[in-house]
Amino acid sequence: MSQMDEHQAERSRKTFSALTPDQAGFSRGERWSGQASNYYHIPLIKKAHWGWEIIVYFFLGGLAGGSYLVSTLAHLFGSQEDAGLIRAGRYVSLIGIAISPILLMKDLGRPERFLHMLRVLKLRSAMSLGTWGLTTFGLLDWFPWLAKLLKVLPVKIIESVGSVFGLFVASYTGVLLSATAVPIWARARHLLGPLFLTSGLSTALASLSLILSLGRGHRQTLEKVERAELAVMTTELGLISALPVVLGPLGKPLLKGKTAVFFGAGTIGGGLLLPLLARLAWRLTGKPTPRALNSGASLLVLAGGLILRFVWIIVGRASANDPQATHRYNAMN
Repeated sequence: MSQMDEHQAERSRKTFSALTPDQAGFSRGERWSGQASNYYHIPLIKKAHWGWEIIVYFFLGGLAGGSYLVSTLAHLFGSQEDAGLIRAGRYVSLIGIAISPILLMKDLGRPERFLHMLRVLKLRSAMSLGTWGLTTFGLLDWFPWLAKLLKVLPVKIIESVGSVFGLFVASYTGVLLSATAVPIWARARHLLGPLFLTSGLSTALASLSLILSLGRGHRQTLEKVERAELAVMTTELGLISALPVVLGPLGKPLLKGKTAVFFGAGTIGGGLLLPLLARLAWRLTGKPTPRALNSGASLLVLAGGLILRFVWIIVGRASANDPQATHRYNAMN
């Protein structure tokens, strides 16, 4: 019995790791006494076991919300030449928001779990707000089509209200991640919502640009979409450039290793910088962007947006498995 007690004490001593504020990269004026680094080699927090369904759901949610907003703005402030853009935006939004709940219910395992979340609205729960926002946006997405058939409903008012929920759906997935205890997600709480929103807008504009490029005409509309793409992609790059400063040592899973290379090449380089520089370089010539270049750049942006969501899920798992990251985040806050 005494040998078992000694063995237990030895294991406890091996798993103990205290972290001071200085080691966490800041100072509080007094030393902080941490707990054991893990519980018998079990991580302190549970990682998310989301599969490809949630990654695609995050992507399609941003795509649907962004497309609906672009379609609404074109309808409110555009001209008759933008009819193709309005129609394409509505179709993309409708398809994206129709598939999203299916993917979410597939990940939940049982469809009734999604319906159970609609029984109550919790304003302090990101999951509850997201469920209600997704449902409301999905219903509003159908109203412009219904209003067109009935010719009595105020289409522009419905679209304006729907755009608010579209913006919410496009950004709430980032907020959902930051509302967890995962250190890297929680540390980036002020950036993930805006980052996912701008990514949703950039992928939405890219998809609409790709659709319009496949048809004939739409040259003036494509120029408007291209200008919007340049502004949104520049904003997205600005948000990504702030991540190393905000995350600090907690950003190791994102900024180092194979995941960092994949994120840098897939999202930053291939998904943002290359399309942005290609469009800017061609604009300097004063000629309209060729359809082949426009289509290629759009596909790169879409791939980059999907990779962005995949990477954030992967780094969240790595951060949750690192007990030192949990201690460091607790010390920093």
